[in-house]
Amino acid sequence: QVQLVESGGGLVQAGGSLRLSCAASGRPLSTTNMGWFHQAPGKEREFVAAISKSGDNTYYADSVKGRFTISRDNAKNTVYLQMNSLKPEDTAVYYCAADTRNQELSTLWNRVPYWGKGTLVTVSS
Repeated sequence: QVQLVESGGGLVQAGGSLRLSCAASGRPLSTTNMGWFHQAPGKEREFVAAISKSGDNTYYADSVKGRFTISRDNAKNTVYLQMNSLKPEDTAVYYCAADTRNQELSTLWNRVPYWGKGTLVTVSS
């Protein structure tokens, strides 16, 4: 079992930056593939970014490449999402995701076993 708690959401102007954090508990973070998804009102939950257990491998949705960076600090049991050059279309609830199985975190939300409760990011134009 993994428990995930997100923080760092808020209101920001277009072009601004935010850093989201996801604190994990229940097992060592080094045994867990981690990622972020977002869900805008009326839309399906979508993949944003993921990072492997060691942090050596990261992958991103095309819509955020070059603007967002995912990282992890296994000693602090925390995963981060640095979001730069934010756009109004980035407005959504951002969810931390985890998979303890020996496979990469899926980019499909219905194949991810563990979720946080989400943090709201609002980007004003």
